[in-house]
This record gives sequence, C-alpha cells and structure tokens, in this order.
Amino acid sequence: MTLLDIMRTSPVIPVIAIDNPDHAVPLAKALVAGGIRVLEVTLRTEHGLSAIRAMAEQVPDAIVGVGTLTQPEEFRAAREAGAVFGVSPGLTPSLIDAAKSSGLPLLPGVMSPSEVMAAREAGFRQLKLFPAVPAGGVGMLNAIAGPLPDVTFCPTGGISQETAAKFLECKNVACVGGSWLTPKEALKNGDWQMITELAAAASRLRK
Repeated sequence: MTLLDIMRTSPVIPVIAIDNPDHAVPLAKALVAGGIRVLEVTLRTEHGLSAIRAMAEQVPDAIVGVGTLTQPEEFRAAREAGAVFGVSPGLTPSLIDAAKSSGLPLLPGVMSPSEVMAAREAGFRQLKLFPAVPAGGVGMLNAIAGPLPDVTFCPTGGISQETAAKFLECKNVACVGGSWLTPKEALKNGDWQMITELAAAASRLRK
C-alpha cells in the first residue's frame, strides 16, 4: 500500500500513547472491531516500539504506523518492529535522509505554506497539518488547496469527534488524526467496548 492508500483506509487515524504494554493488543483489536484499521503508535512513551511489534504480530487486520518520529535512528527501529508508515511532527534534512534510507513511508508535519512547499520540494505529497487547529484549521486547508492542489493532508492536533467532519469535507484532506478514540480513562479501566464504540462512530465519518 502507498501512503495515500493507507490514509484513505480510515477516516480517522488514532494517535496512541501506550503507558501499559498489556494494553497494546486489546486496544488494537478494539479499534479494528470498530472499523478503524490504521493506527499511529507514538514514541512518546517507553513502550512505543514494543506496542508496535505486538500489534503488528497479533492483530493482522491492523495497519500499524509509528508516530512522533523526531530522531533519524528511530526510523529503522520502528520498521524492524513492524511499522509500515511513519509520522513526524515536523521535517528536517536528517529526517528526510532517514526516511529515504529506511524505506519507511513518512507523513511529515507542516504548519505553514512555506513548510508545505519545502516538504513538497523534498518529494512529499502527503503531509500532516500539525497542530491543525492552531495552524488555521479548515480555513488554512482550503486556502492551501488553491496554490498547492497536489498535496493531500492528514490534519492532526485539536480535532475532535464533533469537528472531524468539517475537516474531512476539505477536498485536500484524506483523513484526520486524533486522540479522542483512546481516552485515558478507558485505557486505564480496560474498557475496550467503549473504544470500539468510539471507533465505530469515527468510521461513520468516512468521506
């Protein structure tokens, strides 16, 4: 699958931070059961890579990616753990090189038209608008669509179940990212049914 194929698989990509490694597999199964197959597991906790490995090995219907890539060495480690795509909050020359050398498809974060143009110049046509709401949200995406029509976005940051549909209406948006599918209280309590219900509601947002 290309990165664009992955982005079009689910209308919402949950941004997942794993504090308890025992949660990785049941969480992935709960999200997939609700119709959300594309999962971004961040490296914000020490369990990120092990969670990716467990999900990739034990939940075959999940399309597992790695988020919060900020260091070049993380690319190869994530790919070896089973990640099939990567997401970064920004883009630097060293991250560009790491993406190319590792072969891990990268969805880099951008916030301004200049950053979009720089990423496009580096060969990236699928980008993450981050943080989406502070960057201008739907208004920014619609404005960028005119001069840069060949770029497709996954806006992330400040988006909720209530506002996601407006973002998905933008012609240059393939999906949105958000953390509302994995509330901390539900994870703490192992309430996988609640997470499946949230995923089902998100999957109904499909364009």
